[in-house]
Amino acid sequence: MSVPRINRFLLSGALLALAALASGCSSIDRLSQIGEKPKLTEIENPTTQPGYKPVQMPMPKPEQASYNANSLWRNGSRAFFRDQRAARVGDIMTVTVNITDKANIANETQRSRTNKEDSGITNFIGAQTITQANKILPGRILTADSTASSDGKGSVNRQEALQTNVAAVVTQVLPNGNLVVEGKQEIRVNFEIRELIVAGIVRPEDIQSDNTIDSSKIAQARIAYGGRGQITDIQQPRYGQQVMDVLLPF
Repeated sequence: MSVPRINRFLLSGALLALAALASGCSSIDRLSQIGEKPKLTEIENPTTQPGYKPVQMPMPKPEQASYNANSLWRNGSRAFFRDQRAARVGDIMTVTVNITDKANIANETQRSRTNKEDSGITNFIGAQTITQANKILPGRILTADSTASSDGKGSVNRQEALQTNVAAVVTQVLPNGNLVVEGKQEIRVNFEIRELIVAGIVRPEDIQSDNTIDSSKIAQARIAYGGRGQITDIQQPRYGQQVMDVLLPF
């Protein structure tokens, strides 16, 4: 076996070893779940998860609540009796996810340009009177031709629709009163789990009287809809193929 072939063999082995290490835990988990339904994840506190960071946004100066003399009414209140809508950490609200995006864009740009410069001098410094001048000096001193053209086309055709509801928990109250919410929902159908994750910043004024809010009114919204299970596993390429897709230049 030649040295280059040995090097290629060692490189392939190293890549396979890296792929095995990267997917080792995942592969072991998948092997242990063969023939079983995928397990639902445990209910966890999102603020204690690795990578969780409190949201920081530009805030106005805090305003002190004021009360009128001999009155139960507080300036800034929206109702006389206690508001049942989510307002504190741990409260729950319903997020109505209603996404119906449709985009159809097409454009075309064409450009063309043709330039020609032609300059000639018939008798340059007495070229007619000098015998060898005609052989040395060109008949035309400056001649330039250029042609340029470009044609660009682009199109976008996208259509997405998602309509569902998910309950979200208030995880943080910002200094200006806005609420940071996060909700996760898992549904298992046979051997496939569908999960929906919603997170973002909610303004209390946008919460409806029935304690619901539309997803279009959530600032910094993060909505993820996907799944895991046998169908999702079949749709994904193998780990080795994914590694080769990343490394191979062709």
